[in-house]
Amino acid sequence: MVIVVGSGAGGATVAKELAAKHIPVKLIERGPEIEEKDAFRYYTANNTESEVKVLRAICLGGSTTVSAGNGVRCLETELREAGIDLKSEFESVERELGVSVLPDALFGEGTKRIMEAAERLGFKMEKMPKFIDADRCKPDGRCVFGCSEGAKWTALRFVHEAQREGAEIITNTPVDEVVVKSGKVKGVRCGNRIFPDDTVVLSAGAIDTPLLLEKLGLNTSSRSLFVDTFITIGGILKGIGLNREVPMNGYLKLEGFMLAPHFSKHLVEALAMRGIKASHADIIGIMVKIKDEEKGVVNVCEGAGVSKGVTGRDAAKLSEGASIAGSILEAAGVDPRTFVATPLRGAHPGGTARIGIAVDGKLATEVDGLYVVDASVLPASPGAPPILTIVALAKYLSKRLS
Repeated sequence: MVIVVGSGAGGATVAKELAAKHIPVKLIERGPEIEEKDAFRYYTANNTESEVKVLRAICLGGSTTVSAGNGVRCLETELREAGIDLKSEFESVERELGVSVLPDALFGEGTKRIMEAAERLGFKMEKMPKFIDADRCKPDGRCVFGCSEGAKWTALRFVHEAQREGAEIITNTPVDEVVVKSGKVKGVRCGNRIFPDDTVVLSAGAIDTPLLLEKLGLNTSSRSLFVDTFITIGGILKGIGLNREVPMNGYLKLEGFMLAPHFSKHLVEALAMRGIKASHADIIGIMVKIKDEEKGVVNVCEGAGVSKGVTGRDAAKLSEGASIAGSILEAAGVDPRTFVATPLRGAHPGGTARIGIAVDGKLATEVDGLYVVDASVLPASPGAPPILTIVALAKYLSKRLS
């Protein structure tokens, strides 16, 4: 049997792949089972004192339930240099998740305005590959809150596939400790209960995975946290309706950062603080997401709290991105006097148990039978949505466990 800790992109994939090969699987998730449309209720942050607020969802399916459905490959070169070639896994994932750009009918006026304005300024904004079923998609701007139509792939689908193949799914059960004897894994402890097994896969995420590893005295990179820090710049364009569109349906990749059409309610709040009233339908914005420096900290001794700031280089990239975003928005018809920005946030925590430090090229730790596959193993900040890469890594590991 194999115990999988965590049900996000990594854990759900391992559970599904192994269960399909009739390997007994017990998947343990600290959060509850949910309906996809309610995923936004399970957002959490471990870092109220941190300069950059790090977002994630704690529930069955993890943060995939609140993703924008972006299906881009990232870190291929860095992983290859670490001895991991994911070419076949990426191809498999893209087929299985149905990754493709959405048809023009699912591009709203706000996204079109931004893409056309960018092109007039000499920037070619590409259509974002999505793991969204175009036939089921009814744009309402709620991808990152939980898709009410079930059009967006989430790890919940893999969890349910694993369950149909015989995997046992245990929710509302935090794993407190990995049990090890004589250098070999023997299971996990959840409160007063021990679940025995000689193979354990940690997929608890970049905040909780290093906590479990450091309890065993293993090396981690918990002081090298990255989060793909982002802000959204926006302003008023009456009746544009970007808030009802598929978010991040286009993207512009530049050196060290990316830009994408994005609505945020924080823009409305920022305008209100300046005494400017605007409805959600009047806001148009562009996300600036940077490949941040890996200088955040998971404070393992303090119960996995997070400290994440902005370095001088990060600030320069955010400023550069904001300047270009502002130029595009102005070209799209936004009055620059209405420009505001959101608080600093990060939605892709990773790098805290990275390949070459906490795990080897087979994603194995120093403890016999203990593996890790989630964003914590990523060797560098992607500066781009990492879900596709994590699923590919989980398929890579599954082949070695089956």
